Amino acid sequence: MTDDDLAAALHACAAGLYPLEAGVALLAGSRAFLHRPDFAGKFIEHGTSGGTAMAAIDWDAAVAALSQGELPCSGGERRIFLLSASLAGGIPVDLRDAATGLDDRNIRRLVTAILHASGKRPENSGY
Repeated sequence: MTDDDLAAALHACAAGLYPLEAGVALLAGSRAFLHRPDFAGKFIEHGTSGGTAMAAIDWDAAVAALSQGELPCSGGERRIFLLSASLAGGIPVDLRDAATGLDDRNIRRLVTAILHASGKRPENSGY
């Protein structure tokens, strides 16, 4: 499954649940995790529904692995991951820690995700 196929399956599973849609879009848009076997192979469940590919992330397990050093990544990737997990999985995150140090592009992506989670879905959901 390609990154784009996996992102589409995650989006299909999240459809209609704005916070979940937003978290998935924020993570998928980062292009930092979906291609990684240590992430996709361990923390994403795959299936189909009515012929549509579906996928879901086990946010709790993935965040636990991240905090235990099992998902090495840069500081910015870690922040985006935790913010995505907070939106999609309801995982508490310290915004002061998570949002500090993000570059302008990722700040815009985060603001778009927060608006999306509140029901203001952007035209382009792959931010």
